[in-house]
Amino acid sequence: MEGKKQITQRRWSPQVSNVAVGHWHGKRSQLVHGPVNADQLAASLRQVAMLVYDTEHNSVALATQGRVSTTSADDSLPLLGLLPPSYPEWLGKRGFCEAHGLRFAYMGGSMARGIASTELVVALAELGALGMFGTAGLPVKSVDTAITRLQETLDTRGLAWGCNLIHSPDEPALEDSLVDLYLRRAVCRVEASAFMSLTPAIVRYSCTGLHRDSGGMIRRRNQLFAKVSREEVAKHFLSPPPERLLTALVERGQLTAEEATLAREIPLAQQVIVESDSGGHTDNRPLGALFPAIQRLRDDLQARYQYREPLYLGAAGGMGTPEALAAAYAMGAAFVVLGSVHQAACESGVGDDSKALLAQAGPADIAMTASADMFELGVKVQVLTRGTMMAVRGNQLLALYRQHARLEDIPAATRESLEKNLFRQPLESVWEQTRAYFKRQDPRQLEKAENDPKHRMALVFRWYLGNSSRWPLAGDKSRQADYQLWCGPAMGAFNRWAAGSFLEAPEARSVQQIALNLLEGAALTLRAQQYRGFGLALTSSATRYRPVPLRIADTQDADHGQQAY
Repeated sequence: MEGKKQITQRRWSPQVSNVAVGHWHGKRSQLVHGPVNADQLAASLRQVAMLVYDTEHNSVALATQGRVSTTSADDSLPLLGLLPPSYPEWLGKRGFCEAHGLRFAYMGGSMARGIASTELVVALAELGALGMFGTAGLPVKSVDTAITRLQETLDTRGLAWGCNLIHSPDEPALEDSLVDLYLRRAVCRVEASAFMSLTPAIVRYSCTGLHRDSGGMIRRRNQLFAKVSREEVAKHFLSPPPERLLTALVERGQLTAEEATLAREIPLAQQVIVESDSGGHTDNRPLGALFPAIQRLRDDLQARYQYREPLYLGAAGGMGTPEALAAAYAMGAAFVVLGSVHQAACESGVGDDSKALLAQAGPADIAMTASADMFELGVKVQVLTRGTMMAVRGNQLLALYRQHARLEDIPAATRESLEKNLFRQPLESVWEQTRAYFKRQDPRQLEKAENDPKHRMALVFRWYLGNSSRWPLAGDKSRQADYQLWCGPAMGAFNRWAAGSFLEAPEARSVQQIALNLLEGAALTLRAQQYRGFGLALTSSATRYRPVPLRIADTQDADHGQQAY
């Protein structure tokens, strides 16, 4: 019909001359006929794969031997496709890896309170991946100490790493202090998380050091990785910074006029992480719906502002199996980001008993509960429920906060239960500890509590929520029922995939083995999809890659840019 695109059908038949791209010459015994199994699929991954139409069997076959030509012969068969070797290093966007000096388009997210520890960041960097140190909830002095270790360990070897900057709407001074530290210590990669709107601190970090090179291109000194789960938030980071913030920063002497001028021509963040159903702060969005929406937004803004630099989208949330990574890369993710699964890694900052709980989790052993840092806003985080009652207890505190105007209004029986089971001490004692803490950290909170009994109640409840994320780090088994372990469904999916393999044991879960096996499996999954596209039959279990111990070679293959395992 006029004005409509016609869709044609094509079925396999012995007459394939119209789809053949050449001719394969070899022995029939060299052909692998479908359905191809897992071993045959894996054996072909790092070889040139030739998809051949076998006229004798009237089906597509796989060959990794023989030769191809443009002319037919008596021993030749139609060549339907020719695939180069495939390597995990080739997943994602090569430009992203080159920009940060990475081997793999793979990142470890900045799990709070040092759960994404310096050990974890170092292990990822030595693998050729990118790790972000989890600074949220840590004193600035502790962050400074961690930066010193990372710089001494990694900077001298030219290995990439970064730190977190979490949005702190109730403590803007904390954001400013961290940005001051990052700029002073020349931390050139920062993962921004939980931002609902832009703040002067995040704009100052991104725009400090902007300059033009000899070719007229704007160059960044600081790279921002903005984690988002909403289009309206993504738009902030994929657009130039707001004029009002740039003007204010210049007036305060925190940006130069030249830096502000250049900032108007580029997006605030060159890397945006699309966060779906993850652990901790999450909107529980499915990646399959969220990623394409933000991808289109990215493309629209790229066209509107005519950016000269590429904008890279990462995929986070649900990354617990090779199939999940493969799906993210197939959608166009420049890189993937893992959090929940890394929390169970040997290098993670949580205690061994917490790692054991995480290793037993199933995909449904998670729930949403009250957040400590945004409690009064009603914001929730996703946590582990297996082996802990924290999710139920956190939601109980949020419900009581919404129902009552002050602590004194809570019914006596309920208050007694809280003091016995959650706080394990009188609420008055909790308030004294809370008051001592905020007297040191943020006296303004005490001033507000004096005038607002509901805020005083919130601070008391936050005592439990805050400590419930510290007890797992200390390995306080007497408080295991109150452990707050930020966790998404990826953890359970990983456990199901690792069951029966060496990665089933928590002590075997080094972050390097986790990453290598997920990436190897993702490469196999994508290779299998290529084969299916040519009509090659695969067994139902062909893509069920089983984890095996993988060794990082000492030397690189210069021809392929990859290290053999």
